[in-house]
Amino acid sequence: MSSLNQALRAALDHRQDLLVELHQQGTDCYRLFHGSQEGAGGLTIDRYGPQLLVQSFHQTLEREALLQVQQTIGEQLGLDTLLVYNDRSRGNSRIDREDPVYRAEEEALEDLVGHEWGLNYRIRGRHAGQDPLLFLDLRNARGWVKAHSAGKSVLNLFAYTCGVGLSAAAGGAREVCNLDFAEGNLAVGRENGQLNPHLPAMQFVQSDYFPAIRQLAGLPITQRRGQKLPSYPRLEQRQYDLVLLDPPAWAKSAFGTVDLLRDYQSLLKPALLATADNGVLICCNNLAKVALDDWREQVLRCAEKAGRPVREWQVLTPGQDFPSLDQQPPLKTLILHL
Repeated sequence: MSSLNQALRAALDHRQDLLVELHQQGTDCYRLFHGSQEGAGGLTIDRYGPQLLVQSFHQTLEREALLQVQQTIGEQLGLDTLLVYNDRSRGNSRIDREDPVYRAEEEALEDLVGHEWGLNYRIRGRHAGQDPLLFLDLRNARGWVKAHSAGKSVLNLFAYTCGVGLSAAAGGAREVCNLDFAEGNLAVGRENGQLNPHLPAMQFVQSDYFPAIRQLAGLPITQRRGQKLPSYPRLEQRQYDLVLLDPPAWAKSAFGTVDLLRDYQSLLKPALLATADNGVLICCNNLAKVALDDWREQVLRCAEKAGRPVREWQVLTPGQDFPSLDQQPPLKTLILHL
């Protein structure tokens, strides 16, 4: 038995109780193997409903090993899955779409449906972007939002495919606004809404983060001298009861730079101001090199300086399918009660 197969079998054994719990919750999207912590750095294996998504980030997985992975999962979990392999070991973690190792069957690349917390999500093994349409390590945050959004207005920032917004709608939010710069992301969010026709309609705003959040916060939109800004949607100043801030590690536009390592404050301050009194701001940082304790202190200081001191805070960790040997998972989530 190969070392990978041994590590995979151990990982599946450790997840037995968790998978029972997730299935009872109405969830069939989860991580089956977290290679960096379970014996094969750079390899991830995820279930997305009927699909098995294998991704390698450090080195290409051989075809025989790939098929053995699918067989082992099928035998241990009793799953007949549709295999998709994304080799992302080349530059910038981009998918090798030539597929020299394994080309997925057409059925595996069709529009599929996965489930989380009883909700339906669009699943695509391949699309224009690089990452899956649902980030699995944020599952606990989506569950928290679903359980705490009844009657509230909810703002989902850097919404991606709007999973947090969908969870808020399912939890009884009276209003949900999803904001993202990419229309393609919001289009999938609309699909997710359509896949759950029993839920109330959500709002979708396509905009760069900085002009949108600064308008909501009542702050001026800054620009460099002599530089004309691109057009952006006009929004009224207002606050929301529950706000989620889940930015990418780094991004740059004409309006500003998202930099979680050097300048989280420029993202956080306007989000704090757009959160209502006695409201909740959930903020995330997915940089592994940022320590939770340091980041938490930075967040609390920023809130104090912004005149929005935190009354109470809590840390929300990813699910058990994302083990962390040092108890410092890359994704850090703080729930701030203002």
